[in-house]
Amino acid sequence: MLTLQVLRDETNTVLEGLKKRNFKEAEDLIQQVLENDKLRRETQNTLDSLKARSNADSKKIGELMKAGKGDEANALRAAITQDKDKVKSLEESLTGFEKKQLDILYRLPNVPASIVPAGKSAEDNITVHEHGKVPALYAGALPHWELIKKYDIIDFDLGIKIAGAGFPVYKGKGAKLQRALINFFLNEADKAGYTEIQPPIVVNEASGYGTGQLPDKEGQMYFVNEDGLYMIPTAEVPITNLYRDVIVNEDSLPIKNVGYTPCFRREAGSWGAHVRGLNRLHQFDKVEIVQISKPEVSYRILDEMSLHVQGLLEKLELPYRKLLLCAGDMGFNSAITYDMEVFSAAQQRWLEVSSVSNFETFQANRLKLRCKNKEGKMELLHTLNGSALALPRIVAAILENNQTEKGIKIPAVLVPYTGFEWID
Repeated sequence: MLTLQVLRDETNTVLEGLKKRNFKEAEDLIQQVLENDKLRRETQNTLDSLKARSNADSKKIGELMKAGKGDEANALRAAITQDKDKVKSLEESLTGFEKKQLDILYRLPNVPASIVPAGKSAEDNITVHEHGKVPALYAGALPHWELIKKYDIIDFDLGIKIAGAGFPVYKGKGAKLQRALINFFLNEADKAGYTEIQPPIVVNEASGYGTGQLPDKEGQMYFVNEDGLYMIPTAEVPITNLYRDVIVNEDSLPIKNVGYTPCFRREAGSWGAHVRGLNRLHQFDKVEIVQISKPEVSYRILDEMSLHVQGLLEKLELPYRKLLLCAGDMGFNSAITYDMEVFSAAQQRWLEVSSVSNFETFQANRLKLRCKNKEGKMELLHTLNGSALALPRIVAAILENNQTEKGIKIPAVLVPYTGFEWID
């Protein structure tokens, strides 16, 4: 959530940034929030003055009674009673202004960082790095949705039977490959200094608002109506919300957490060949890295997190590219996002497997996540996260890129985790 100070002091900068996002409501919403804030501050000043006057008048009553001026004291009591009614009315107005202000602020997306290019869609993203060689497959190579049937390692029909489309059942070496990848990703994060967290996979409404999934992505999350809980779309939500309403000790920064969770996304309106098989699911496994840092070092940390994800892909021997997303293709909360895509040799296309983002103070302002600096002043922190990694498309690329006429060769780095070298 953008701060009022930024909206007041840097209005033109915010408007230019949101223009890069093609966010057409920006000018109207910013005008609304500034006008509402002006009324709110005027109301607060009037309320403060009225309360101060009432307190002063209350003290005078005793003095007047001691001086034998009962009539004046009674008149002052009547005035104080009237003031109490005005105070109540002003407090109700103030609550209304604050609610309206929050409602408007929740509708404003984050301002893109200066290096983020303008653009409308994925076609406007910029490739900033490529690594690895695209494998040449043997004649008769299959896409992963055929390979999983051939080797009986993932069953979509069983998933449909017990849950519905988009909920696959992993079996035998397919299940062991999933577990191997999760353990590998967690161990690599541990080596990089991340503290492992095992959070709940449901969150309350306050948590959804804290990290910005609400109200922006309400329709994309599964909702447990009777309990008012949301199934998490990513471990970012519960892990970052650990620090909601927290004043962090500056000496503990940066905070580095990692967590493995299943993730749930309704993916309403998704269909077509590009979402076939493991390419898009309603439930999938993911390891997420989260950092909380001082503003002045967050972009160095963003690079560090990106390199961590790139290192995982290189160890898995997967060809990948790193993209700087344009403003129109970024998430609502993000100030800057790098996507990592692996090349799927059988599908002959790039598959997104990770997003690494810096939200700057956008989430921290919602969360009221702050630290007291050396000068004793409170400051909002920066939050960052990244997929390290999401499993479905990684599995798809491993199966497709490593297939041979003999079977599917497991990347060497995973063999100690799987206990086998081939799926055959």
